[in-house]
Amino acid sequence: MKQFPESLSDWLRHQSLQPLFLKLLALCDVAGLYIVDRDQQVVHWSRGAEQLTGLKAGDATGKTCLPEYAITEGGEHKKQLIKSSQASGHKIELEKLTQVLYDQDGVFAGGLGLLRPASEQAASAVLPKEAPALDGKQSFQGLLSRSPAMQAVFQIIRNAAETEATVLVRGESGSGKELVAKAIHDLSVRRNAPFLAINCAALSSSLLDSELFGHVRGAFTGAVKDHSGLFQRAHGGTLFLDEVAELPLELQAKLLRVIQERNFIPVGGDRSIDVDVRIVAATHRSLREEVKLGRFREDLMYRLRVVPIFIPPLRERREDIGLLIWHFIQLHNADNFRKIEKIDPQAMRTLLDYSWPGNIRELHNVVEYAFAVGRGTTLRCSELPPEFREQRNIEPQPMQNTPLSADEESAAIRQALEQSNGRVNQAARVLGMSRATFWRKRKIYGV
Repeated sequence: MKQFPESLSDWLRHQSLQPLFLKLLALCDVAGLYIVDRDQQVVHWSRGAEQLTGLKAGDATGKTCLPEYAITEGGEHKKQLIKSSQASGHKIELEKLTQVLYDQDGVFAGGLGLLRPASEQAASAVLPKEAPALDGKQSFQGLLSRSPAMQAVFQIIRNAAETEATVLVRGESGSGKELVAKAIHDLSVRRNAPFLAINCAALSSSLLDSELFGHVRGAFTGAVKDHSGLFQRAHGGTLFLDEVAELPLELQAKLLRVIQERNFIPVGGDRSIDVDVRIVAATHRSLREEVKLGRFREDLMYRLRVVPIFIPPLRERREDIGLLIWHFIQLHNADNFRKIEKIDPQAMRTLLDYSWPGNIRELHNVVEYAFAVGRGTTLRCSELPPEFREQRNIEPQPMQNTPLSADEESAAIRQALEQSNGRVNQAARVLGMSRATFWRKRKIYGV
């Protein structure tokens, strides 16, 4: 057995091993991992094992494993080559690596098995020919995920949609915040009324005031007629305020009044207008941190985050990367310009290893890029954007001795991760931090 450093053994002695083991299994779900007990009954069969063997988990778990996947007592096993039949009837060669397990009394307790293609040709054979079929749990109101964290988000959306509560969606750029807002609207009793959206960071304070609350004729130069704002046009429906943390303080007061009083006065107007609008807001920042820095009203924060929803970034739900890649490939295949039927194994490994700082929006752009620059039925590494093919040489730039604010340090960590394509060691070196300090600060800032 491979020898591990003593520091790992010390760390493990202080962990609750069952939750740790289950999390490791979830993280390795895309690998061809399986587990059998002492009687050769399959107790775990990963999604990766399903894809490699064509045998579904529901048909494997709880049953005696096939002879070629057996893990028997008798010492450590070496690599073995086995034949596997795909659902199409095509046979491929797999490499099987096993690790025998013993209980506390030294009695044989089963084993861990890892399956992987024996060659590049075998790897290509097991790639799906088209986007995998989605079940009801993976597809929800335009949101695609098989991640347990996102399944919890889906349930919160369902529950929140049944109420009139104000919702605050927090997530990084490109993570799908507007899709969450639209799902809440479409599942609510307001579904037949308007759903309108605005990015609070895209307009100046005066233009945003007019766009949200409207203006009357003559309110300012160029106001030649009355203009109905988004609140008035969204009456009976839902208004989505994206990047609400960027809302100027003077407009925060007006927004608070609308939420509390259900009425507002247009720019240049002298009478209030009653309105019935549900607000769903979104931000990539922590509103609590913005309140501490004096950039956001505390009373408005509490009004907006009645139901907070956090969308995990794509790098924290890697089981969704392949699902989303094939979903976007299928969308572009429908345009009949180019039809991608498989992905080169090296290209797929590159895509799975990438940190995706731009989340799902970036992933979609990468697929669109591949369709634009490549030809043929196979997506190859040469068809990925330059950042996937070029190793960046980043010179370490230690943080200055002058203490940084929380926002500045958080931004520096995000930038270092983006520059290093998510490589933690490299990003830590860029900032002149130890790996442990880097991880601790990431946890503090939620990066």
